[in-house]
Order: sequence, then structure tokens, then C-alpha cells
Amino acid sequence: MSDRTEDFDFYLPETLIAQEPARPREAARLLDVPAHGPLADRHVSDLPGLLKAGDLLVANDTAVIRAQLHALRGEAHIGITLDRILPDTSWHVLVRNARRLKVGDTLTFTGSPHTATVLAREEGGGAVLRFSAEGSAFDTFLQDVGALALPPYIHRPHGPTAQDTRDYATIFEHHKGAVAAPTAGLHFTPALLEAVDATGADRCTLTLHVGAGTFLPVRENDISKHHMHAERGIITPGTAARINAARKAGGRIIAVGTTSLRLLESAADEDGIVHPFDDVTSIFIRPGYRFRAVDMLMTNFHLPRSTLFMLVCAFAGEERMRAAYAHAIQTGYRFYSYGDACLLRCASPIEAHRTGESA
Repeated sequence: MSDRTEDFDFYLPETLIAQEPARPREAARLLDVPAHGPLADRHVSDLPGLLKAGDLLVANDTAVIRAQLHALRGEAHIGITLDRILPDTSWHVLVRNARRLKVGDTLTFTGSPHTATVLAREEGGGAVLRFSAEGSAFDTFLQDVGALALPPYIHRPHGPTAQDTRDYATIFEHHKGAVAAPTAGLHFTPALLEAVDATGADRCTLTLHVGAGTFLPVRENDISKHHMHAERGIITPGTAARINAARKAGGRIIAVGTTSLRLLESAADEDGIVHPFDDVTSIFIRPGYRFRAVDMLMTNFHLPRSTLFMLVCAFAGEERMRAAYAHAIQTGYRFYSYGDACLLRCASPIEAHRTGESA
């Protein structure tokens, strides 16, 4: 187990960073990574054949908002990325040119009568803003002046396109509030869900509003010093009951995406029981973490030195994931938000912790 960021580095050719998704979505490749034995090259459309009756797929139903804003403070241009809404309806944001702001400043937006007031500034470019628009008026404001906050490695010199608006949305989306899409969910279509249902596997959703911090690199070489941004999550009592019932009946809990996994682990107690959750989480999962709630993880391929690559190394084992990523790079899998996926098994099975068995 390493605490050095450099130990989670690897060479990724830029040509493997996907610039658009597979079409149809379930045509994306799926690297099947069992706990032991050979890797298997499949497609997302093969997922139903890897499930069994009683399994439970847990997906994130957050919906992406137009979180990228360009404001003016006098003649100064200020770039704003919405991060998360706070309990008093103000917004935590990340700001470019934050040094030009001070508490009490009023920001204006070209093409809109609405403004924002700076309530607080933070070290590292964070700030708290109160917008003059709230509720449905704020939704309209974002539609008028906002843009998708696509990851910086998706090259759009002229900004996100109308096709991106369709591509960067999952079939599960329901609750608005995410800055970035929960990208493992991008692979699912109505036909794929029908095939999943036909296996006897069940599915449910939770909500984790992915924040702007997901785009921030790990700047510390000692990863234990890295600060994860908080994100709002919700697991309803009904969803928690379904998850616990599936596990009790012997089903596997399969997280669709690292966002689903992080929220499940945030809501689980030491015995693996998932409790209702309505709070923020800043859980940082890295090697050495003991998983309590998730048996399998479907996720896209992540960037070098990222907290998400650290997470999958914690989940499936560092050596296993290095081998899986080396295979993916060698055979041309496509990486990150619009890329291909892998299906991982937990290297330290949940039941082994409960019974005291060796993993």
C-alpha cells in the first residue's frame, strides 16, 4: 500500500481519451476483471450475461446542470463552475480569477438580468455566491447563460455542442444538481435495461450530485494530505431497505459507477448495513480501505494519478488493476467520461469480513 501519488501514475496515450461515446451506447467495450484468472474482453451489451437473479444494480440518478458560467465584475471576466447548493440555497463554486473577488462584490451575466453576490471566499479558488434567481427561475437562468462543464480532456474549442447535451446524460437522470455526469451510467439504454431485468436481477437508484471537485487533480505527492470536495448524496429509506434485503438474500450489490459506490460506502455501517442518507460526503477511498457495502463495480477507465484510479486499486487490488489497465491500453480501450468500461470484483469480499474468514 502506497501513500505516494506518483505510484498511481501510468502512461496513457492521449489518443485513448475518448472524445465522443460509442454508438449505440451499449456497444462500448467492457473489460471483465474477475478476482482471479484471465481478463475477458467483452462489450457492455454482454453485462446481462454476467448477472444472476437476486443481484442488485445500484445507479446514480443525478442529472447534470449547466454549471459553467462566465460573469463580470466590472470589466473583469470571472469564470465560475457551480459545485453544490448549500442548505441556505447559496452555492459553493470554484472560481477562476478568484483573486479579483472580494466579499460583497456583485457579479453580472451577459444576456441575463440576474446577478450573484459574493458571500465568502476560500483559499484555493473556492467561493460562496448567492444568486438573485432561485428555484425554477434559477433553472431558466442556467439554461440561458450556463454551459455544460465538460471535462477539460474532452476537446471542444467552441464549447459543448448540442450533441454533448444528449450524450452527457444518463438514462437514470432524475434529480438535477450534478456538475459532471456519473459516466458509468452513460452506457445504459432501454434495451440494455430490459435485458438486465430479464435475468432476474433487480435495480434501484440513489442520488449523488457530482461536484466540480471531480475535475481537480491530486496536487499533493502524499495522497493522505489530499482534500476531497464534499458532495451531496441521498439514499431514501426505501432504497436502503432494498439494498439490505438483496444482500440478506444472497444477492450481489453492483455499483454502477464510482459515485454510487462512494455513497453506498458513506452510508454503510461496520456490518455493511446501508442506512438512509441525506447529507454531504467527502469520503476518499484509497488502498487500505475496507469495503462494507459493494461486491462489484462497473466503472469507466480513469486517468493517471487520479483519486478514481486510487479507488479502483483499493477495490480490486493494485496489482490486478495495473494489469487490467496495461491490457486496456495495449488493446486500445477508450478512457474516461465518453470511454469504455470495466467490471470489477471486490478483492476483499464483504462476507469474509462478517464471518472472520480470510479474504
